[in-house]
Amino acid sequence: MSETGSPNDTAALRALVTDAFERVLELVEGISADLSPELAGYRPDPEANTIAWLVWHAARVQDDHIADLAGIDQVWPTWRDRFALPFEPFATGYGQSADDVGKVAVSGDLLAGYYRDVHTLTSGYLDRLTAAELERVVDTNWDPPVTASARLVSVIGDTTQHLGQAYYIRGLAERAGVA
Repeated sequence: MSETGSPNDTAALRALVTDAFERVLELVEGISADLSPELAGYRPDPEANTIAWLVWHAARVQDDHIADLAGIDQVWPTWRDRFALPFEPFATGYGQSADDVGKVAVSGDLLAGYYRDVHTLTSGYLDRLTAAELERVVDTNWDPPVTASARLVSVIGDTTQHLGQAYYIRGLAERAGVA
């Protein structure tokens, strides 16, 4: 969208992206509800991701990427001690081993609480989204360079993909009789 786009166009785009992130919030709340430790840690095979890791990772990536776009601090430091994970302070899960995946053994309430704060951070950024911001180049390490709009689409795609995986694993676990 160029600078010549109307304010209505920008508002429509803001509403569209906001709706997408509201749907991510609904997915996180749904998968986290009544999530027992057994369900949270279920693995259909020893190398598979767990529900807890998938939700944590999706939230961490969104927190990291949106905070970077907004030029503000992540919310993770206020949650890190509650999670008590044996990872680097700002780990997002990228490149972690199957062993690391198993170390994310946390409650659904903790996952949902952290994500709600990530969602609040995201909403604050989206509230001030403009056409110029959407076109801003945020990463020149790619060809073509990544814009804020491409980063937002990437975060939406990544989070929905991981949450879909979490729902699939939950279905497998429930059919296997895991409570």
